Amino acid sequence: MASNTGKGYRRGAVTGRSEFQSKGTWFKRDTSTGRIMNGSPNQHKGVRNEK
Repeated sequence: MASNTGKGYRRGAVTGRSEFQSKGTWFKRDTSTGRIMNGSPNQHKGVRNEK
């Protein structure tokens, strides 16, 4: 499980999540259900990217 350090980064990977970019916005997806969780103009910390 990933844990926040309070210094702007995480230790470990966030499991069960992936992210992709569409039109300049990064969207986080739940890998088990495929549902889109939220969007952000910046990448999410510790979340793997989809191809």
